[in-house]
Amino acid sequence: MNSVSQRDIFWNKVYESAKADKDIIIISADMGAPALDIIREDLAPQFINVGIAEQNAITLAAGLALSGKKVFTYAISPFITLRCLEQIRVQNAIMGIPITIVGAGVGFGYDDSGPTHHLIEDITIMRVMPNVRIDTITDNIMAEYFAEQCCKPKKITDYVRLDRHHHPDVYTKHTDFSEGLSVLRKSKSYYIISTGAMTHMALKISDKFRKNKIDIGVIDLFNFPVNEKVLLKIIKGIRRIVSMEEHFLPGGLGSAIAEILCDNAVFIPHMRIGISLNQGYCYKYGGREIIRKHYSIDEYSVSREIKNFILKN
Repeated sequence: MNSVSQRDIFWNKVYESAKADKDIIIISADMGAPALDIIREDLAPQFINVGIAEQNAITLAAGLALSGKKVFTYAISPFITLRCLEQIRVQNAIMGIPITIVGAGVGFGYDDSGPTHHLIEDITIMRVMPNVRIDTITDNIMAEYFAEQCCKPKKITDYVRLDRHHHPDVYTKHTDFSEGLSVLRKSKSYYIISTGAMTHMALKISDKFRKNKIDIGVIDLFNFPVNEKVLLKIIKGIRRIVSMEEHFLPGGLGSAIAEILCDNAVFIPHMRIGISLNQGYCYKYGGREIIRKHYSIDEYSVSREIKNFILKN
């Protein structure tokens, strides 16, 4: 388990780049972090705190980007996305002004703060906009990679989804993330396709099934739009697919996969595991696992669903 969060790894890498590149600007919407404190103190001319004004952060970032700056905006994930939806749509999607939008605590990352701070709609909303790429971070190595990539000149807006909780690394320093998805466990029969924090659960479930001689692989899908060509190549000949997400089902990861299967006439049975709309928002407290159990997306419930699905004739 990492002792440093994805957030601090990400901002530490941005800090390293910003020391050498004065065009890198960080805009915070009243958010603090050890790594951000260093940037604020050492690179004061490149750090702006707009206060609790996320819409202003996006608008200011767009203006700075038009003047040639490489701009990062940062806040708690639901507030830097859903609160700023019109600004992102107009300035980043329609006008094509490239910035980096960094959100902390996606899914149930802010498990102690209630449904206002849970973010289980953002993939659906953000992936339908042109000129916006979603980077869902799985571990610290990936966080460092995308921080470095976002410091380079680019033509699109990156929305970086950071998990608030600590996770072990599943990648190595030399991993190539350019294809937008990775096979973490290979299989000739079944695949779990997951994203973000759920990938760590998928790996645990895969290992348990393999101990019982059931071959289930794991695909970590971390970029939207999905790289269709690569995904279709990986799943060719597979018997069944399960998608797992800490997110509402309509329009999320499972929907993106189903669209690809349908559009390419690929007839592989596919089960989506996530949160249905009729389950609504969760007011339960007690930690992330309690919330997942409430929605039946905890490890035990998911394992049972997958077993029933793959053993169907």
